Amino acid sequence: MSDDEITSAEESTPRVEPVTAPESTPEAETPPSTPTQTPWWVSDASSSVSTSLTTLAPAKRVIQVTWYIALAMSLIAGVVGALIGKTAFDNSTNLITSNKVIDRAPDSIAGIAARVSPSVVEIDSTTSSGSDTGSGFFIAKNGYIMTNNHVIETAFLAKAKITVKLSNNNEYTATVVGRDTSYDLAVLKIDVSDAPALVLGNSDNVQVGDPVIAIGSPLGLQGTVTSGIISAKNRPVTTSSDNTAGESSFIDALQTDAAINPGNSGGPLVDATGAVIGVNSAIASLGSTIDGQPGSIGLGFAFPINQAKTQADQLIKTGTSHHPIVGMSLDSSYPGPGAKIADTASAILPGGPAAKAGLQPGDIILAIDGQEISVADDLIVAIRSHAIGDTVTLKYQRGSVIKSVQVTLVASQ
Repeated sequence: MSDDEITSAEESTPRVEPVTAPESTPEAETPPSTPTQTPWWVSDASSSVSTSLTTLAPAKRVIQVTWYIALAMSLIAGVVGALIGKTAFDNSTNLITSNKVIDRAPDSIAGIAARVSPSVVEIDSTTSSGSDTGSGFFIAKNGYIMTNNHVIETAFLAKAKITVKLSNNNEYTATVVGRDTSYDLAVLKIDVSDAPALVLGNSDNVQVGDPVIAIGSPLGLQGTVTSGIISAKNRPVTTSSDNTAGESSFIDALQTDAAINPGNSGGPLVDATGAVIGVNSAIASLGSTIDGQPGSIGLGFAFPINQAKTQADQLIKTGTSHHPIVGMSLDSSYPGPGAKIADTASAILPGGPAAKAGLQPGDIILAIDGQEISVADDLIVAIRSHAIGDTVTLKYQRGSVIKSVQVTLVASQ
């Protein structure tokens, strides 16, 4: 019982002091006896009991108030318990949902992916050395498909079956129209008509920072879409290959941070309009991560579509292709700066552009068209980024003398 309750009770009922024995002191005199006021039909003992009961009456009223509170608290506890039980055992979570339709613009990533994906294919092959999976895309309605040479090279050399799987999961056996080992490109064909060929853009117009989308079958996951930007242009990239010519592929690549993984090779890199600007070809990696294969670290490289179009056209028309050359052999062990013409008698092709320009073994090429050359691969990539018949300016050093000379590129044999 609280102090407030006691105070309230005392104010509502006249207080009757109980009869107590007085304290005993030596000097105190016994007061004269006073006639009792108790009625004759009530004994003094009964009067004491009555007084005590009257004094305790407020306590009884407090007990009654507490009983009502207890009852109310019990009811509240019951309701709360029921709610907790319902929440714990009711399967309905009452989550907030929305049925609003997302408006995806045609030029959004989703819109572009929806248009481009049906034109992208998965390329599979199996040989005694294992299975290979890559990507490709239609470049003509009559079933021509562009891809990387390294995607189909092992199967081609082993004369194994190459299977093309479309986005609708239909499968076709492909024939190899032609391969270009120096650019790591190949053209396949399947027997279809009215294929959804992609629009080929202009890779020369690409700028660093442009948004791009990569579509392919990384690790066999068909129809995978990733996005990013163009991180850099004119990246010299060299990839090794087990081709019959023993050549490496040299690419004047577009660099992108769109995720590219094993299996993306040969797939398209498209711009914000859905036009192809590159063929996904290589990645830089810190090491093997999945099944002994490297994974994306945001450094992917695509072969520019302008050069790829030229090579594909040659492959479709003749089954072979050629690349531009200067007609000289370089010393790959020279550390730079610059690219050194090998110190051998056969380093200069007789009658070739280098010979006509007066270049000699031991000369160091410092720049091409004003672009500095660090190592031999830089020069090879720069030359192969041009077309046959183009004229370029080479800056070279012979001893302490630095000169410049123009040469016209010719086709490789």
